[in-house]
Amino acid sequence: MIDTVRVTRYVTPLREGGSLPGIVEGDDLGTYVCKFRGAGQGVRVLVAEVIVSALATRLGLSTPRLVALDLDPEIARYEADEEVQDLLNASPGLNLGIDFLPGAFGYEGEASTPPDVAARILWLDAFTANVDRTWRNPNLLLWHGDAWVIDHGAALYFHHAWEAGVGDPARFAAQRWDVGEHVFGGYVDRLAATDAMVDLSEDDLAGCVAGVPDAWLEPVPGAETPDALRAAYVSFLSARLATRAWLPGVSAA
Repeated sequence: MIDTVRVTRYVTPLREGGSLPGIVEGDDLGTYVCKFRGAGQGVRVLVAEVIVSALATRLGLSTPRLVALDLDPEIARYEADEEVQDLLNASPGLNLGIDFLPGAFGYEGEASTPPDVAARILWLDAFTANVDRTWRNPNLLLWHGDAWVIDHGAALYFHHAWEAGVGDPARFAAQRWDVGEHVFGGYVDRLAATDAMVDLSEDDLAGCVAGVPDAWLEPVPGAETPDALRAAYVSFLSARLATRAWLPGVSAA
């Protein structure tokens, strides 16, 4: 599992997006962007963050370190903002911490991204069905001259339908992905070459899923335990990896 860090102080909210993430300090003296389990999107977006971040790392992409932030709602007593208080009180236990990159700034297209990096990001988003890396919201940071991928909560949409049961991985495997509004859509002609270099195995996928804390793996029909849910994620990702129906410009296998 990803490392666990205890939250020692809530610093300030980030007024971006609808989930109101915040900057917090941990007992390891680190500073993190905290995404709260009590936010309206729920814990499954945190699961997607961990899995896709691990996949990004395996593809050689830069992405901030993740930790599980153990939050005591007692911290809410010291916050004047009622909205922040409510969020802290709704998020006891493990939340997601994303290492804060000091001095990083949002990607706006001015800086040059190496074509191979852009193509790998495009491949990752196609594989995980991430629809949230457009020019309106690139979810990229520039830090020390490199592009860092962040905010993967919109990926792996299939798990939001699991309330009725896990379902069939083949549906996700065959689901096409629209490259149209992607920030790196101009690199679609490089996807075939990038795909040929991707070397992911089922063991790699299982390793990515293994990082998810048990506390975020809430039971659903057909997968009532954390291990069963991990196996379900691996099945869906393995099924998608076995075909290329989803990859723009590449023939299905």
